[in-house]
Amino acid sequence: MKKPLPKLVVILGPTASGKTALSIKLAKKFKGEIVSADSRQVYRGMDIGTGKITKKEMNGVPHYLLDVVSPKTRFTVVQYQKLALKTIGKILNPPAGGENKVPFLVGGTGFYIQAVVEGILIPKVKPDWQLRSNLEKLETRELFNKLKKMDPRRARTIERKNRRRLIRALEIVIKSKKPVPPLRKKLPQFKVLMIGIKKSSEEIKKLIKKRLLKRLKRGMVAEVKRLKKQGVSWKRLEEFGLEYRHIAQYLQDKITYQEMINKIQKESEQYAKRQMTWFKRDNRIHWIKNEKQNKKQAEKLIKTFLL
Repeated sequence: MKKPLPKLVVILGPTASGKTALSIKLAKKFKGEIVSADSRQVYRGMDIGTGKITKKEMNGVPHYLLDVVSPKTRFTVVQYQKLALKTIGKILNPPAGGENKVPFLVGGTGFYIQAVVEGILIPKVKPDWQLRSNLEKLETRELFNKLKKMDPRRARTIERKNRRRLIRALEIVIKSKKPVPPLRKKLPQFKVLMIGIKKSSEEIKKLIKKRLLKRLKRGMVAEVKRLKKQGVSWKRLEEFGLEYRHIAQYLQDKITYQEMINKIQKESEQYAKRQMTWFKRDNRIHWIKNEKQNKKQAEKLIKTFLL
């Protein structure tokens, strides 16, 4: 008989949808520990702008893969996948005498979640910093057109405004002299329950606005100033997108304070839309909508899953 696969619970959804709060309640109830699947919360010092959870908010639930590296360092999905799988393994197989816990993978970075859930094999083309620097000089539209010419298949599936992914795709094509290979999957490592929080676009807009004002009040601009003082370049800060891009532009007097707010709001809404487009491709996700019922619905799903 085959040994049953270990179980993994995934809580996902667009930015500002309430993943963090729900995951803590669920992890508390089902003796869970949380592994973050957020591509910006891995960086130290990027707390307010990424909505990183505080010790108090954790409510005693262990959290992993927060504050992993310096924001000056590049952190790849390959590195994330390796760390996440290792961490989940430790949760599932605690040291002798330790209590077995349920791993919860929580976040909104679709590619990070896919890397863990599907165990995808990612092309191992080493970074070429000189090439990346040259590509950075091109406008986003030029990057996309270049990729479209060199690898039409990848161009059809990529986020055409995501500079980081466009540059990485071009790097793979140029260095390997081959199209970006389709992502291959390993044999499943986990039995997975995926729960998504779904809200209307109007709800998301309101939640993003409320959160943005709260973060500004907490000192988000001062956080970006501090990161710059610690040696993170303006260029690097802008690469992080969303809040960090536009606050960096404001601090360089490229845009006004009100323009900064408007741009963060608009880009965050667009980001939430892209997240949902990514997640909607996966028919394994159990979507919960009603704010009052979502905890009960999720509890019922997890209880059945863990039997």
